[in-house]
Amino acid sequence: MNILIINGPNLNLLGEREQSQYGSITFEKLKKNCLERSKELKINLDFKQSNIEGEIVTMIQEARNKYDGLIINAAGFTHTSVAIRDAMSIFKKPSIELHISNIYKREEFRHKSFLSATVNGVICGLGSNGYILAINAMHELLKNGNK
Repeated sequence: MNILIINGPNLNLLGEREQSQYGSITFEKLKKNCLERSKELKINLDFKQSNIEGEIVTMIQEARNKYDGLIINAAGFTHTSVAIRDAMSIFKKPSIELHISNIYKREEFRHKSFLSATVNGVICGLGSNGYILAINAMHELLKNGNK
């Protein structure tokens, strides 16, 4: 099983920014936790981040030929990017939308996700542990043939 986790803008600053929303975990610690869990499940995981919308679109497009599943925390682009949404709709494999904070308890503009209609499921509001839950869920989706 090969999966990709894509992280959007400002997630590289985890641990430094808005700890009331995102906790104190750093991006590198989060990455380490995800790689450890993936190894336990015998999943090959790539963990990427970009602050640039077009780079994220390219990652998703390239993922079609390399990965069995995709987990995406598009961060602020969740609420603004038709381009990322269109790329996700082309992916056609199991995918999960992920958010550290509960986007529905935040500002109203964050309540709308352009991505939700293109993914198998959404995890939000469970902190950095949401990444581990997403990896577990993706493992099940792939193991069960997305049933």
